[in-house]
Amino acid sequence: MVMRTTKEPATVGEGAQPDGFAGFLAGLYPDLVASLGVYDSSRPVAEDIAQEALAAAWQHRGRVEALSDPRAWVYRVAINHSRSLWRRALVELSHQARLRPAADQTGEALEDGLAVRGAVRKLPRRQREAVALRYFGDLTVEQTAEVMGCAPGTVKALTNQAMTSLRGFLDQEVS
Repeated sequence: MVMRTTKEPATVGEGAQPDGFAGFLAGLYPDLVASLGVYDSSRPVAEDIAQEALAAAWQHRGRVEALSDPRAWVYRVAINHSRSLWRRALVELSHQARLRPAADQTGEALEDGLAVRGAVRKLPRRQREAVALRYFGDLTVEQTAEVMGCAPGTVKALTNQAMTSLRGFLDQEVS
């Protein structure tokens, strides 16, 4: 996904990356989708939410670029949008709980991915959110705390609790 203004060319040369804020947003997209995919359990929904968050960042780019951590702002917008969807679409989300595996995964890697994602979905919402942001979004503890609206110590506690639960879930599955 490449956003451009009317002053930018419609195409970018083959292999070239967009510059500036558009380049920042384009580079953020894959990690954002991956984190939201873990949090929401549905890649299509994650892609939609990521696009909404990136569009909001583009719309408010002057303000977002001035922030000390624009990446955390985009993640916060994405998580807030996701929360809204959860509140408004409980029935839809229950149908989306089934994982749609990526086409490039096969065999054991696919089974492991399914097991991990299934275990993450069993976590309470706040723990699931912390895991999605920290380990799939690759945010720091501080960035995760900002996105979640809590203290860094809370993020550490939530991820610790989540890892303990995940070990238990995955051990049960192996047994």
